[in-house]
Amino acid sequence: MGKLHDRLAEQAPVLRDKIHNVVTEHGTAVVSEVTVSQVFGGMRGVKGLVCDTSIVEPDKGLVVRGFPIGDLKKRLPEEIFYLLCTGELPDAEALASLQQDLRQRAEVPSYVWNVLKSLPPDAHPMAMFSTAILSMERESVFRKRYSEGMHKTDYWEPALEDSLRLLAVLPEVAAGIYRIHTRKGEPLPSNPDLDWGADFASMLGLPDPTGEFHNLIRLYLTLHCDHEGGNVSAFTCHTVGSALSDPFYAVSAGMNGLAGPLHGLANQECLHFVLEVRNKYKGVPTGDQLREYVWETLNDGRVIPGYGHAVLRVTDPRFTAFHEFGDRVCPNDEMFRIVDRLFHITPQVLKEQGKVKDPWPNVDAGSGSLLYLFGLTEFDYYTVLFGVSRALGMCSQLVLNRLLGTPITRPKSVSTDWLIKTASNAGVTAASGRTK
Repeated sequence: MGKLHDRLAEQAPVLRDKIHNVVTEHGTAVVSEVTVSQVFGGMRGVKGLVCDTSIVEPDKGLVVRGFPIGDLKKRLPEEIFYLLCTGELPDAEALASLQQDLRQRAEVPSYVWNVLKSLPPDAHPMAMFSTAILSMERESVFRKRYSEGMHKTDYWEPALEDSLRLLAVLPEVAAGIYRIHTRKGEPLPSNPDLDWGADFASMLGLPDPTGEFHNLIRLYLTLHCDHEGGNVSAFTCHTVGSALSDPFYAVSAGMNGLAGPLHGLANQECLHFVLEVRNKYKGVPTGDQLREYVWETLNDGRVIPGYGHAVLRVTDPRFTAFHEFGDRVCPNDEMFRIVDRLFHITPQVLKEQGKVKDPWPNVDAGSGSLLYLFGLTEFDYYTVLFGVSRALGMCSQLVLNRLLGTPITRPKSVSTDWLIKTASNAGVTAASGRTK
């Protein structure tokens, strides 16, 4: 183990004491109320989960360990993983140590390729990705050491080992899935001289004469690294991991959640919309044409993909980072020009319509168009790319939860009849209180 392990070992007693003191001193404090609408609405906004790796601020966007995501756009994904785990950006020595840790664990077992190639030709790339992760569970150090018997304060060490092993192979596995699924040839080997993101980009096998595709993949992996603990993939991974299922089980489960159309498919829908615009107008529409088309889409009862966010009330800084990349690399590309024009028109139209709380673009409004520009045109693969990035957040949260001894997740469920009765009684009590 390298410097990441050593730094977490130093932090462990302090973090455990902090949590213990909070529970001891403030264990009965009420931090959230739950309404009937929230119970039936997917628990949105209910404060009932701790996640220290990142938060989403309505007026700032994603903040990773105190750093606004826009300030991290030039950082390598490996640096982000170190930051997620420790709350600190690595110095050069620590970064080199982590990269070496990953390289030492990066060999993909031959049985993984056998499993992937045995799947039906029409298997979805996300099903392939989740299956590949799960197939490696036999290598779990956590499961082996748990079976042998270890103290619960040591759970985090094999969880970190499993996480490093998983993160080390994911780029090659994900790139291999792309090659197999698209029938572009055999999976390409990893290049130990490249960083994590550049190696992934290289193994996809797409032409990159300028090196900008490597830069885009690095940026993509950094920007999608984490998004609090309550989104479907992170929460699923957390819940499965809380049963002390090892990281292979937990991350595979999280990927299954990410595969859902309400979670990980948004950039595909945004790209479809941009292509729809381009095809309709045989290129880039004028501002008036695009405004008319946006209104037409809204009046048909459809939404503008990529606009609006459950939490944000500003332009997603991750969209800004992608937009800056496009403005630098491909300002004259038709797809990017449509994305840019939508950015300048759609928020004003949505404000005029007055039906949305957040009229601003989110991260998905531009990312798909940039991937398309560089030849990554297979829409159904985009969520795998998302999954490689989000594994950084899933794994870091798993390691920290094992380090802190987080208990099994077990919220209390109630019946609809109980909820109706309780809510009705609460209404009667409130009404009685008002008449006194």
